Amino acid sequence: QVQLAESGGGSVQAGGSLRLSCAASGYIWSTYCMAWFRQAPGKEREGVATIASDGSTSYADSVKGRFTISRDNAKNTLYLQMNSLKPEDTAMYYCAARRYGCSVSTPQFLFGYWGQGTQVTVSS
Repeated sequence: QVQLAESGGGSVQAGGSLRLSCAASGYIWSTYCMAWFRQAPGKEREGVATIASDGSTSYADSVKGRFTISRDNAKNTLYLQMNSLKPEDTAMYYCAARRYGCSVSTPQFLFGYWGQGTQVTVSS
C-alpha cells in the first residue's frame, strides 16, 4: 500500500522560509514522478512543482525562483524548499505521486496517490 506523509508546515512571516518534506513508502519510489500541490481557502487545488524520476523539474509561474523541489531517493523523501514566502502562499500543501511522467500541467486526477497535507500560513 502506497503511503505519503507530509511534514514541515507551519506559520511564518512574509519573506521567511520553510521546507516541506514528504515521506513515501510502499512502492518503487525512484520510478515515480512526484509533485507538490496546494489549496488555499475558497480556491481550487493547484500544482506547485513536480520532479520526475530523472530529476527534471517543473514549477508554477507563481513560485518560480522562490521554491525548489528535490528528492532523496535513498531516503524515499520529497522536499519543497520555500523561500521569500508571501501571504498568497498560504495554503494546505499536498504531495502526490504518479507512476509515469508529470509536470505542473498534468491533470490532478492522473496522480494516484496523495498525502494528507500540511498547512502553511504566511503572515504579512
